[in-house]
Amino acid sequence: MIAAVLGSGAWGTTFAQVLADAGCTVRLWGRNADVAQQITTEHVNGKYLPGVVLPESVSATTDAAAALDGVDLVVVAIPSQSARATLEPLRDLVPPTAVAVSLMKGVELSTDRRMSEVVAEALAIDASRVAVVSGPNLAGEIARRQPTATVVSSSDPQTAALVAKACSSGYFRPYTNADVVGVELCGAVKNVIALAVGMAQGRGFGYNTTATVITRGLAEISRLGLALGADAETFPGLAGMGDLMATCASPSSRNHTLGKHVGQGMTLDDAITATGGTAEGVKSCRSVLELARSVGVEMPITEAVVGVLHGGLPVDDIARGLLARPQRSEGVRGDA
Repeated sequence: MIAAVLGSGAWGTTFAQVLADAGCTVRLWGRNADVAQQITTEHVNGKYLPGVVLPESVSATTDAAAALDGVDLVVVAIPSQSARATLEPLRDLVPPTAVAVSLMKGVELSTDRRMSEVVAEALAIDASRVAVVSGPNLAGEIARRQPTATVVSSSDPQTAALVAKACSSGYFRPYTNADVVGVELCGAVKNVIALAVGMAQGRGFGYNTTATVITRGLAEISRLGLALGADAETFPGLAGMGDLMATCASPSSRNHTLGKHVGQGMTLDDAITATGGTAEGVKSCRSVLELARSVGVEMPITEAVVGVLHGGLPVDDIARGLLARPQRSEGVRGDA
């Protein structure tokens, strides 16, 4: 298969390697001409993935038409909040039989659309031709070919199977399912929970607090997902708890790192600069909260993160606010 990967950042470049190792010919597309030339001529992406040598079957270009010409897969690995504006001008370049794959994790501001919905709308293709890939997939570890598993989800089983085949290798194991809603919500909200965990650790709180935020964060994800029709089995799986644990525990997670900077007293702007790269949860936390409110779901951790990052709430008020909530039975469906 021939694949175009839109986005030459760390995750896009890493997934290009995954596809190449699985036997695909891969063309990376990005706007940075120096990065594209280095990938094609030296087989490295020193800016976003230093120290990693890419397969020779990976090339890169700034020419979208050249990248998309005759491809079987269009993989989207760009910041979620700029996805629609980036993809719409490329609509007529996508082959009519190509399958689109979203690696993005977020909810679009102003529309509350999940990323697979944004891809389908922006590229004017049917939802059955869109798949999402999500799981405990930290780019740096996968680039070093450390073993991991992931979930490939699509409303069409043939689409999911095609994508799974395209990215299956000795170190990258895809599982398929049809719960696109659940898989995408897990991927979007776990970034928000990772911000909260980072803030707590930045304030000096230990493992008890971390475990509390992660566990209650999974309950928030589950409540929202169930309200929107997701499959309950998704949440304890790779796309749910697996991705949540990796993102909240790893110091290489940008969301966790940014949250820690904020917890240590940095302003949001300074924390973004210090973190480097895109921490999707910073913007997505607001759209996630909007989505939750639209269906009447309480998400106190998400609300607290929005308050700290965008509403002037002191970081120390997060823990006090959560622990001061009314006592209830532990569970998912009705509690907060």
